[in-house]
Amino acid sequence: MKNLLYMALFTFILSGCKQKETQKEPESMPTVAEKIAKANGLDTWSHVKEIDFTFAGARHWQWYPKTNDITYTQDTVTVSYNRAVVDSTTMPIDRAFINDKFWLLVPFQLVWDKSATISDPKKTTAPISKKEINEITITYPNDGGGYTPGDAYDIYYDDDYMIREWAYRKGNQPEPSLLNTFENYQEFNGIKIALEHKKAEGDWNLKFSDVKVILD
Repeated sequence: MKNLLYMALFTFILSGCKQKETQKEPESMPTVAEKIAKANGLDTWSHVKEIDFTFAGARHWQWYPKTNDITYTQDTVTVSYNRAVVDSTTMPIDRAFINDKFWLLVPFQLVWDKSATISDPKKTTAPISKKEINEITITYPNDGGGYTPGDAYDIYYDDDYMIREWAYRKGNQPEPSLLNTFENYQEFNGIKIALEHKKAEGDWNLKFSDVKVILD
């Protein structure tokens, strides 16, 4: 009788252990921001050693993300610095770098900028194409540091999680300060980048050129 009791107890304990082994914590679903970033190659970013680009045909950048070393070139001026030691002499250049990098890698900024708030997604009408599209808004805190606190960006993305348009709203004001498209996507070693950004009116077109992505 005792042996039967021991066997029953052993079986119960073993069964409980097996249940604990097989029960796993449910994986959290990726957010819209993460889906947009992944659609543009976020999983490759950890292997990026260097990224080069020219913003609007003027400012050329060489950026080493792992060390945050940066070289800026415009006309005959070349300046190298590290973002960990920005001072009064390099701050204007760093401000330009942050602006240009934001334009280049908006999909990744959605997950990199932890201080920002991102709204729930919704269906809306794209302001330029007038097509039905998805929208989220990323808003930066007024006291979160950085060069442009309090700004907001309405991000318009398609069902493949590719950004097609955005609206920049300075200081989170209701009306956009700038509206433009995301066009001419090209892939550079797994990183997708929109090389052109056009306004609805006129021939305004902000372009990226000399783009190069070097992996480890």
